[in-house]
Amino acid sequence: MAELEIETEVTGNVWKILCQVGDQVVEEQELIILESMKMEIPVEAPQAGRVKAICVNESDPVDEGQVVVILET
Repeated sequence: MAELEIETEVTGNVWKILCQVGDQVVEEQELIILESMKMEIPVEAPQAGRVKAICVNESDPVDEGQVVVILET
């Protein structure tokens, strides 16, 4: 199985984590919601797979390009 690192597209804070390690996810499924400048920005799965790791916790600050989830595809 290949691993796919999912990165943030913006700087902000982790508002909500919508998945757990071991979850099977589908393409475009929302995995995490970030809060940036009073806006909610979803981080979606670019393809189907299984969540191998969640690299952040709720309320954590994140930078643009930071890995937040690792999928096994």
